[in-house]
Amino acid sequence: MTNIQERRTKPIITSKEIPLEHPNVKMKAISKKKNYFIKHWPLYSMILPGVLYFLIFKYVPLAGSVIAFQDYNLFKGIFESEFVGFKHFENLFTYPEFSQIFNNTLLISFYQLLFGFPAPIILALLLNEVRKMVFKKTVQTLLYLPHFLSWVIVGGLVINILSPSTGVINEIIRSLGGKEIFFMQEPDYFRSIVVGSGIWKSVGWNTIIYMAALAGINPQLYEAAEVDGAGKFRQAWSITIPLLLPTIMVLLLLQIGHILDLGFEQIYMLLNPLVTETGEVFDTYIYRVGLVGGQFSYTTAIGLFKSVIGLILVVGANKLSKKMTGNSIY
Repeated sequence: MTNIQERRTKPIITSKEIPLEHPNVKMKAISKKKNYFIKHWPLYSMILPGVLYFLIFKYVPLAGSVIAFQDYNLFKGIFESEFVGFKHFENLFTYPEFSQIFNNTLLISFYQLLFGFPAPIILALLLNEVRKMVFKKTVQTLLYLPHFLSWVIVGGLVINILSPSTGVINEIIRSLGGKEIFFMQEPDYFRSIVVGSGIWKSVGWNTIIYMAALAGINPQLYEAAEVDGAGKFRQAWSITIPLLLPTIMVLLLLQIGHILDLGFEQIYMLLNPLVTETGEVFDTYIYRVGLVGGQFSYTTAIGLFKSVIGLILVVGANKLSKKMTGNSIY
């Protein structure tokens, strides 16, 4: 009788009361994950190439950043090169032309952000109002084409268009009684040329994201707005832009993170010794000093500096966006 009473008085442990550290719970969790992986292996196999790409080409090369703190010798390698600490970072900040290169990079990035970022948004809003599909598709195709041209071709076109002897722009200026302008040799015009050519090349392709976002807006919202007497501008301001805001903020935050990465190809194709004072940026400087000059440690330090600045800008802008608009990338 006592044994029966003891058994009755013992509390019954349910599955909810079993601690998570219990071996049976861990084994069941592992088995469940394994079965889930086996069940959905086609999906995992599809993402495997992308994961391998980032691991091999993005994460593994990060180990090479250690040469920014060394006097890297190509023949000694990473493990035998002399460690010098922050020497190359000190040289970077004391370099006489550092402020000029930094200002050039920031100014061109700011102009691209100010004029280049809104351009595809405005273009997508305009195309969204076009009702003749043949005209709309034709315009979209023509706007997408420059994206598939390399900067070698685009740079050659820009130089030919702005040529003082045979360029279309100078032909128009001469026909109006003016004197030809040497656009590619004038430092004051270089930043405008870079920003303008960048917009022309990428604006059509960037509209694809916004057009896809616009296609997901419920048409009944516009119908209700029309019933209330709202015009096109009012509909765009009160419906379209607020619903596009999450997409806009994500792309804006991503572009802010690359504010010091202008792209080597575009600047290199348009740069010449006469406009170096306004056109030399970090990317072209790294190529000239690092690859051509062989100063690998010094230019790696520049790359780390750019990465840290980009990280700070992304984190700060993300917090600001989350607080003001409620949208963020994480």
